[in-house]
Amino acid sequence: MKKITLILLFYLFSFSNSYSETKINSIIEGNPNAKIHIIIYESLTCGHCGDFHKKVYPDLKKNFIDNGLVKIEFRNFPLDLAALNAAKIAHCKNDGNSNILHFLYNNQSEWVKGSTIEEINSNLIKIFDSKKFDIDIYKCIENKKMEDHILEDRIEATKKYDLNATPTLIINNKKFEKSLTYKNLKKTLEKMI
Repeated sequence: MKKITLILLFYLFSFSNSYSETKINSIIEGNPNAKIHIIIYESLTCGHCGDFHKKVYPDLKKNFIDNGLVKIEFRNFPLDLAALNAAKIAHCKNDGNSNILHFLYNNQSEWVKGSTIEEINSNLIKIFDSKKFDIDIYKCIENKKMEDHILEDRIEATKKYDLNATPTLIINNKKFEKSLTYKNLKKTLEKMI
């Protein structure tokens, strides 16, 4: 019996160590070797961030990301608990893929309503049940390691870039200070190519 207990303890210890060493992948699109690296800090409950994903991002993707000219990294700057939970869901598969993130922004008006976090979480569950992303939302929301990763993004943004609003773009380590329209972004990027 002692031998079985020791084997089980060894197995559990090994599993927990491998889990704790699991790196959280950033959500990134584009050519990893692109000359231009955009970091966007955003909050999933931010209406302006939603507008970026609907009005600016599609042209940015078509004209710069898909052509290999730009790499974009989506980083977290949650403004509230609902945004934190949604960010955990966006990162839940930990595969660096942006599909869930874009889904959340495209359906923002469906889930960001409610007067309590429980109502908002319930809205998230409803939209995901109908879309079959093959994730367990409860496990995502309760994932402490994912939460730490998301909050570390926010802390870094505040310390490194003195960031206090979303969305904020950092292009090749410099804050984009102009109004965030595709026209302004395009002019800036074309000068850098």
